[in-house]
Amino acid sequence: MQTVIRKWGNSPALRLPTRALKEAGYQIEQQVELIVSRGRIIIQPSKKLEYDLDALVSGINESNAHDEASFGRPVGKEML
Repeated sequence: MQTVIRKWGNSPALRLPTRALKEAGYQIEQQVELIVSRGRIIIQPSKKLEYDLDALVSGINESNAHDEASFGRPVGKEML
């Protein structure tokens, strides 16, 4: 599979074919790391996951929410 490095604004850009993206298991807007090693550019999934609290909270509904859980009576200074 071949592609061409082109200019996008002031930066070089590489368009990834959809097939390559799917075969590698990547998604649009996914965070990735670029590693330059011995004349090669390696793209790998970012190890640092970022979460959006508003998006997570908006996903809570009756089917995935749970009731309160009891852990027994206070045994220390939990209850002030």
